[in-house]
Amino acid sequence: MSTATPLKGVVGTARTRIDGRAKVTGAARYAGEIPFAELAHGWLVLSTVARGRISAVDTAPVLAMPGVLAVLHHGNAPRVDAGYVGLLGTPDPTLAVFQHDRVPFMGWPVALVVAETSEQAREAAESLVVTYEQEPHDVDFSGGRTDAHGLDGHMPAVVEKGDLEAQLAASAVVVDAEYSTPEEHHNPMEPHAATARWEGGRLELVDSNQGSTWVANELAKLFSLDPESVRVRSEHVGGGFGSKGLRAHQVAAVMAATALRRPVRVVLTRRQMFSLAGYRSPTAQRVRLGADPDGRLRVLEHDCLSLTSTVHDFVEPGAGVGRTMYDAEAHHTANRVVRLDVPTPTWMRAPGEAPGSFALESALDELAERTGTDPVELRVRNEPEVGPVSGLPFGGRQLITCFREGARRFGWADRDPRPGLRRDGRWLLGTGTAAASFPAMAMPSTAAITAEADGTFTVRITAADIGTGALTALTLIAADALETAPGRVRVRIGDSDFGPGSIAGGSSGTRSWAWAITIAAAGLRERLALATAVPPEGITVRSDTTEAIGALAQRERHAYGAQFAEVAVDTGTGEVRVRRMLGIFAAGRIVNPLTARNQLVGGMTWGISMALHEEAVRDRASGGHYGADLASYHVAAHADVPAIEADWVDDPDPDDPVGIKGIGEVGIVGAAAAIANAVWHATGVRHRRLPIRPDRVLLAGAARA
Repeated sequence: MSTATPLKGVVGTARTRIDGRAKVTGAARYAGEIPFAELAHGWLVLSTVARGRISAVDTAPVLAMPGVLAVLHHGNAPRVDAGYVGLLGTPDPTLAVFQHDRVPFMGWPVALVVAETSEQAREAAESLVVTYEQEPHDVDFSGGRTDAHGLDGHMPAVVEKGDLEAQLAASAVVVDAEYSTPEEHHNPMEPHAATARWEGGRLELVDSNQGSTWVANELAKLFSLDPESVRVRSEHVGGGFGSKGLRAHQVAAVMAATALRRPVRVVLTRRQMFSLAGYRSPTAQRVRLGADPDGRLRVLEHDCLSLTSTVHDFVEPGAGVGRTMYDAEAHHTANRVVRLDVPTPTWMRAPGEAPGSFALESALDELAERTGTDPVELRVRNEPEVGPVSGLPFGGRQLITCFREGARRFGWADRDPRPGLRRDGRWLLGTGTAAASFPAMAMPSTAAITAEADGTFTVRITAADIGTGALTALTLIAADALETAPGRVRVRIGDSDFGPGSIAGGSSGTRSWAWAITIAAAGLRERLALATAVPPEGITVRSDTTEAIGALAQRERHAYGAQFAEVAVDTGTGEVRVRRMLGIFAAGRIVNPLTARNQLVGGMTWGISMALHEEAVRDRASGGHYGADLASYHVAAHADVPAIEADWVDDPDPDDPVGIKGIGEVGIVGAAAAIANAVWHATGVRHRRLPIRPDRVLLAGAARA
């Protein structure tokens, strides 16, 4: 039977967010505000020392306070099994709360106070006296550490090709420079929050996360539960950026709900998020480029040092970006870490690529200067034909197309390459450019689509819309796949009961979920073609993309982009102002131009923050942060964000059923380097340490004078 009159496809047309009105009017409920009967509130107590042991937890006075129901700590909390292997490997022991008396960093969870109200829980938590046996700690990160070691993450720690020293000796021009980026924090608008309860013999968690299946599976393993007995719901999420997986607050909420047999909610404060939600590690990077007189690379060496905690290994793979971007006869890259008494870092928007591109793309700008080559032309001359390290063919590579189009629209041809010449009153003006790239990945997912008796369709998929507009994009994809109008499609997401689904991460979410929806829709249309009528319960078809994704051709797949920036620098005050930015991207087929542009501009805005503002600073004496809040941790405000334009070139992936590659992270990559390169063009001074603060501009100017 025919289900609809064939329509012109809606994928590729600009559509406002389906959930937009609900979000701006407050109708959309987030994890920390959904009501529950008999809801209790938990408040975490975090360690005030950076290393040592808990010698005593004085619970009696707190238990006598009004409304207090329980105090969980290492002496009475339920035991959990943190030795399992989950989606991302063995979990960070930080989430296995209250299992022992060791304290490996400041901000380690030592207790949870549960009370009738949030105010009572907070007051009691702040009154709880915890005594420690303090030990010496080390939080000192620097590029000169001798105790660093290579660490494989989602890529090998070290990759080497060719004779480094021989090619350096043969190089006419060598750039050898060190770059650094600071510790950075996610700080999504919605803090981390979770409510746990037992209902009908099942554990239910209402959460803010980037993958409900992911969190449900991890909780089942951690608490040794039947996976079918765990349900995680996360319909609306106010940002994540890599931080919203399984964390200590969800585990603590489950422990308390199990002990009290009533719903318990735990919400992290902004300050607590600085130690419990993960962050981007600082980096110390060295880049050596050797080239012929015309700028063609002979040597690409990139060493990236980051930190991890003493309890868990995590690497920020900054040296990985060069492995897919530029070729050289000698190509040596290494990611190393040093273990310190700090919380474990985690994935943060464009992990590795964001800090790594700052170093590599800044070094390329220095090479362009040394060889007298235009920075755009330098990248053209070093465009590889196949993957520089892998040797694999590219699954589409439109990087040079992005640079050509960006240069045309930015007015790059009129640029005088000499630095420090353009002025606008007290401001020195400069322009810079850099390349962007991010892998195009897909993860197995399932989707179920039901043809309802009233002629509409219901799609159920464990997707997560963390502010990206995924819900709207999936509705458009489903409508096209079902050959119907978007208004006849309802997409339901964020519920682990819908079956296994990809996380919203790695710029792979929409691509992965779209694949599952497309396959399910094709199967449903076949069923409907054979049916004489749709029964009252509807007709449902479920898909599984495991086999389809596993059969992907072996190609090196990335989204690419060219970043351009113009800055104004006041050398009297040290102030740097970004005046305009342009990003041209090749990121597969664009499903919804409205939300896609939002994502790309958002990434570029984050690049402004990275270049000029963001910097978390640790106190070596205490091991904690100075100003762990949004008053002291600076990000770009409205006055800092200029005219930012993001656009794209045609670049569909032929091996993807919709042609998607992914846009969530490529927008930040290269943005900080483009700004730093523009600051050099304005002033003639290189800034290899981020952020480019006013005091650093003044000091650099004074040193040059």
